[in-house]
Amino acid sequence: MSTTDRTTTRERILQASRTLFNKKGYAATTLAEIAKAAGLAPGNLTYHFPTKVQLVTELQNRMGDEVRVQRARYQQGPVVQDYVELLLFAMRHAYENRFLLRDRAQFANEPAIAAPDMAGDLEALHGLLVRAQAEGLFRRDIHVDLRVVARALWITSRYWLDHLREFEGIDEVTWDDLERGVQHHFAMLLPYLNKSAQKELETALLQTSAFHQRQSYANA
Repeated sequence: MSTTDRTTTRERILQASRTLFNKKGYAATTLAEIAKAAGLAPGNLTYHFPTKVQLVTELQNRMGDEVRVQRARYQQGPVVQDYVELLLFAMRHAYENRFLLRDRAQFANEPAIAAPDMAGDLEALHGLLVRAQAEGLFRRDIHVDLRVVARALWITSRYWLDHLREFEGIDEVTWDDLERGVQHHFAMLLPYLNKSAQKELETALLQTSAFHQRQSYANA
């Protein structure tokens, strides 16, 4: 088997496992189900990933790599655009890998599965708010504690998917559902910004949202 074939097989396995973990939960998903969804014999799956723990570890490592790459971009563009990209990227990633957050209790006895870097996410958000303040986007007639604002905004976005599931009974989340979460986030942030910054942020959201809305979440 060539390297290309092995890579393709691993990708099929990871895609199938993430889809099933998201849909059924980590504990309720079997390796046999993952193999069937990936179009493989069980032995072919366990050749690449002998256990479910290894699948979760690989999915989480990949998510972490993507997050680190994305964070490195936040000093390269206008702060408003960076902020919108951070928000939409974080919500999309949380949705595509929702089992990692939802099923944490099921990983309690699996030390190989590390907790997501939530502190890093919060610091990235706080860093963008600091940049925004330094560039004069915040109102000057009110006091703003950026640590408090960052934490409140992070909580709003982090637990939006939980709200949809627990309060609205939505398991199959659409882009419109995610965008409602963005609007809740903005409802907390915009009052702290001056009029010009509000307009810039809303324009950036519309432009970026139009692009993300065209992306498919069918494999999430």
